[in-house]
Amino acid sequence: MFKRLLTVSGFTALSRVTGFVTNIVAAYVMGDGMVSDAFWSAFRFPNSFRNIFGEGAFNAAFLPRFTKIVNLDGPEAAAQFADEVYSWQIIVQLVLLVAALAGMRYVMLAMGLAGRPAELTLATAFGRICFPYLIMTVSSVQLSAMLNAVGKFAAAAAWSIFLNLAMIAALLFAHWFPNAGYAAACGVLAGGALQLGFIAWAAARSHMRLHIRLPRWTPRVKEFLLALGAATVGSASVQINLLIDTLISNLLPVGVLTAVNYADRIDQLPLGVLGIALATVLLPEMSERVARGDEAGARTAQNRSAAIALFLTLPFAAAFLVVPQTIMRGIFVHGAFHVDAADTSALALAGYGVGLPAFVLARLLTSTFYARHDTATPVRATWTAVAVNVGLKMLLVLGLHMGALGVALGTSLGSWASVSVLFWLGRRRKLINIDDTLRRSLLPSVIGASVTAATALVGVMWASKLVPAPGMWQRELALALAILLAGIGFAAVALIFRRRLLFERFAKKR
Repeated sequence: MFKRLLTVSGFTALSRVTGFVTNIVAAYVMGDGMVSDAFWSAFRFPNSFRNIFGEGAFNAAFLPRFTKIVNLDGPEAAAQFADEVYSWQIIVQLVLLVAALAGMRYVMLAMGLAGRPAELTLATAFGRICFPYLIMTVSSVQLSAMLNAVGKFAAAAAWSIFLNLAMIAALLFAHWFPNAGYAAACGVLAGGALQLGFIAWAAARSHMRLHIRLPRWTPRVKEFLLALGAATVGSASVQINLLIDTLISNLLPVGVLTAVNYADRIDQLPLGVLGIALATVLLPEMSERVARGDEAGARTAQNRSAAIALFLTLPFAAAFLVVPQTIMRGIFVHGAFHVDAADTSALALAGYGVGLPAFVLARLLTSTFYARHDTATPVRATWTAVAVNVGLKMLLVLGLHMGALGVALGTSLGSWASVSVLFWLGRRRKLINIDDTLRRSLLPSVIGASVTAATALVGVMWASKLVPAPGMWQRELALALAILLAGIGFAAVALIFRRRLLFERFAKKR
């Protein structure tokens, strides 16, 4: 398991690093004004559908069943099932594409742009360029799930890099377009094509291909579609949270949506590298163990994943809470992106930091139910999160006027509500237990987070003494010293508690 985690997290880290570069270039070129807000509103729409029908619901419904068919009936039966699913999926995506292209203006109106006619026009144009990216991405997601099911994690973790590379290239040539938003939108479309080409090549090397056939209504397809429907409701709730963020951000002054988006991108680094990577590895492993009747092994795998997740994510959460301004100023204050916008992003980053451990744990806990073909229970948890999220956003943003901080904080507290429901239901059904491995990791996790935050703060204070004058050099030095000292402090904690954390045992187990 640990080797698989290193593979997935390594390529996911590379994807997030290129994503960082994309965000820095986008902030430099587009700034934090109307064009930037319009692009991120437009891109969030197809991206949300990708997460609903692609990486979220589709993986939950498809991967455990594909794994079971491979183990029980062989690769040929699994390939036939994959083709049947793919044929139905393409029909759905084509219908959705036609509807979205025709109604894009109304979609953007629903996202809060009615009072901004110029931004509405731009967002509608950007959305029509971006949306075909969805149909290419869902094909890539199915091929990735098939590769993951047979233990091929590298290509499935690497394909998203191509979207970032395409967007960077397009933004660097923004002067060829009417404005930078058109460049970014065309980069999204090109990135989708590159992603599909890469993952199709990788799948072909593993003798996996998808074929469009006349759709057949078989018992397996019926079971899959029913599970997909339930999982879609659950995944939709998560994306509804994001769309609510967009809607409420658009009710705030121009630039807040962009600021919240960049804070979310920073939060996605540990979430993607650790949380998503762990869940990607955990789901097929738990599915395989459950299929073999090894319930104890499935619970052990989950505890190991939770121990790793807490030890590695709590330091990031602590840093987001203690030095968010240093992070956002050091990374994004360049070109057209100004200090005031970075400070707004810092408030949102602190809010997301509150929920970072919950975001990761929710993915791991959800795998417990998906591995047992239960897609209904996560739906209950995620819709609880939606209710908490919406209620808190109304209170924090519209009632208490907390702005970007309120947007992020509502999302974080909603995620903690989801984790609470998942944990309670899992314990009640005896699917979740806290073993010695997880309990022994709690103290090092808390100490690691505390040391990381304290050393990062020391780095910021040291930078202000070395370079007293505010400006670019102080911002960059503060960020560099914070990262350096925090990394040293965290490494020291890991070294001191290496036996208690038992990472050596993780590496030896599947």
